Parts: sequence; C-alpha cells; structure tokens
Amino acid sequence: MAIFRGRLSSLRWRTRITLWSAALLAGLAVVAFAKLADIALTVFFTLTSSRPWLPFLLTPAIGMVVVWLTRRFVPGAQGSGIPQVIAATRLAALGQPVSSLVSLRIAFGKICLGALALVGGFSAGREGPSVQVAASIMHAAHRFLPHTRALRVQDLVLAGGAAGIAAAFNTPLAGIVFAVEELGRRLEARTSGVLVSTIILAGLASMALLGNYNYFGHLKVESLDRAIIIPVILGGAVCGLLGGAFSWLLLLPQKSKGFVLWRWRDRHPVWFAGVCGIAVALIGWIGGGISFGSGYSITSHVVSGQQVLPWHAAITRFLATAISYYSGIPGGIFAPSLAVGAALASNMAHVLGTTADTAPLIALCMAGFLAAVTQSPITSAIIVMEMVDGHEMVISLMAITLISKAVSSRITPELYQQLALGFRSEQKNRG
Repeated sequence: MAIFRGRLSSLRWRTRITLWSAALLAGLAVVAFAKLADIALTVFFTLTSSRPWLPFLLTPAIGMVVVWLTRRFVPGAQGSGIPQVIAATRLAALGQPVSSLVSLRIAFGKICLGALALVGGFSAGREGPSVQVAASIMHAAHRFLPHTRALRVQDLVLAGGAAGIAAAFNTPLAGIVFAVEELGRRLEARTSGVLVSTIILAGLASMALLGNYNYFGHLKVESLDRAIIIPVILGGAVCGLLGGAFSWLLLLPQKSKGFVLWRWRDRHPVWFAGVCGIAVALIGWIGGGISFGSGYSITSHVVSGQQVLPWHAAITRFLATAISYYSGIPGGIFAPSLAVGAALASNMAHVLGTTADTAPLIALCMAGFLAAVTQSPITSAIIVMEMVDGHEMVISLMAITLISKAVSSRITPELYQQLALGFRSEQKNRG
C-alpha cells in the first residue's frame, strides 16, 4: 500500500511539474509575441514616417507573403485564433483530433507571421492570437503527462486560451471570466484547478518580464454623479450598433460564401490579400496614418491625455480592421476594437460637451465597443476596469457593456462562436 501511495504521489507531482512548466512556457511565448509585435510596429512606422508612399508597396507585398506562408505552412493560423480554440475545445470533448487548430507549429507560425503582418501596417492585434498560442502550448503538454488521462485535452486547451488573455492584458481575472464567457461556457470542478494554476503561472511569467503594467496605462477618473447615466445609455446604444455592424461585417464571408468577392478570395487568396493591403494603405493615407498597426500606441496616448483623435479616426480604424481581417493574415481584433472605442469617445465627447474630462467616456466606449464586437460583456468590462483608477466606474462599465451587448445581439450572432462553427465543420469534413 505504501508503494502504491508513493507511486501515486510521484505521478501527481510529475503531472503538476509538466503542467506548470507548460504554463510558464505559454506565458513566455505571449511575452515574446508582445515584444516582437512592438518591434514590428516600430519597424513599420520608422520606414514609413518620411515615406508616405511606401505603404502602397509594403502593405500589399507583406500581406501576400504572410497569407502565402500561412496557407502553405501553417493553415489554421489565420485570423484571430480564438474561434480555433473554441472549436478545439468542442472537438476534443468529442474525442476528435485538433492538431490542425492548436499545435506548436501553429503557435510558432502565429507569432512570426502575426508580427510580420504588423511590419506591413495591417490593423490587427496580438491578444486573440495569444489565446491560440498559449492553447497550442498547453495542448502539446498533454503528450508529456505521465498519465494522459490525468487531465483531458479540452481542459488544457481551455486553460491555455484563458492564460493567453490573462498574460496578454495582464488581467488574470479577465482570463478566468473569458474562459467561462467564450471558451468553455461552463467550468467543471476538474477544470477549474487547472485553469487557475495555468493563468497564475502564465501571468507570473508575463509580470516578471514586463512588470505589473496596465495594458493601455491608467485612466484617472474623478468622482462621478448621475450625469454619467446619459453617456452610459447613449454610449451603449452607439457602441452596440457599430460593434454589432462590425461583427456582422466580419461574418459576411461565412454567411455569403456564394458572393463573387468571397468566391474570388477562395480561388486567389494571395492576390486577394494584396488587394486588401492596398485598401489598408489607402485608408491609412487618407486618415493620416492613424489606422495603421494595432492601435496600441495611439490609444495609449489618448488614454494618457497626450493626444486628441480627429473625427475620422473611428471610421478609418473600423474599415482598416475589417479589411485586415478579410485578408486572411494571422491577427486579432481586441486591440483595434479598443482603439475604435477610444476614437468613438472623442467624437461623443464633442456631442455631449464633455471635452474637458473625457476619461470616463473613453473607458466606457472602449469597454462598450469591445463588448458589442465579442458579445463578452463581463470580460470587456474587466479588461478596461484594470486601467481605471477609480472604483466609481465599475457599475458604469458593467452597465454599458451589458447594454451594448444587448443591442449587438439584435444585429448579429456571437462572432467567435459562429466562426468556431466554421472551423469545426472544416475539421469534420477533413476527418
């Protein structure tokens, strides 16, 4: 009996060490992706700062190269990565293979090609892709467990995806909520321990290298009164309508497969990416370069009060992000969506006459637009909540995200869930 207990204890510790090592590796991979993305954006803006004509050559060329490499070497790495992780958790629960959706090869390709797309100035983020990267690493760890039935594949994929969000935004609570709202929809007792430990370790790896930072900096919000009710209601309606429209646009290729544009994209994906690159360059040129890249730097300046956006910033970022997604590059929509929300806040501040103190409106619209696009209100509120220096905003953020989600859901179904259905169908047909 003592030998049996000793062997069982040994297996448990080997399982824990394998799990913890994979979680730390996932956190390191997300940090590496963040650093590489920063370098890529710096390269793009350095190259184009005194050459406004260069994006017309660079962006389509980079787009064509990235899409060709993605389709040739890492199919399944295109787009956000969150739908792939959702599809992988569902398929793994059915006992089906998921290596075409989450794997170390896809993780490596997602990081490298996602960063390369940013060198081209595409409006894409690294947060959604970080979900697929971390989930891929945790999925790969399953084969190294001393007893493969100790943890289910879907548990590791879900935990990795949640850790990706937590490490990308430095918000562990958002990672847990995201797992419930989007990835898993429910948590079982055997899943929750894996989830929490993975998020903590991945977050520690991120914090050790990047510090205890806030994603877009701090928003200092003074005491609020009942006047915030109008911005919450109006912002919820506007963000819900525009965010719902944005989500509807991203689902068009899936809903209208017979449309001539999407049929041409299926036949000539590389050329289509080049055309999208020209469109992104044109939008960037018209908008004075504001719509290029993920939007992280510009939005950080808006949050800190160092920059005021022109009226067209929301429109150009909206269009550039949709076209970047259509192109088929590996890239997400979290950071661009937050950037659109910040730009909407600038416009609404003029309408409401609150230009003297735009901090509350910026926080509200960032959370509201992200919630409308993803239809994950609690996750969106928590991500923005981490930025706000003022507990008075908590109820307001929750209120606007719930309103915008309610409006958006009247326009379009849930974006990631619908895209995940497409990946699941492809996987089943391939099988």
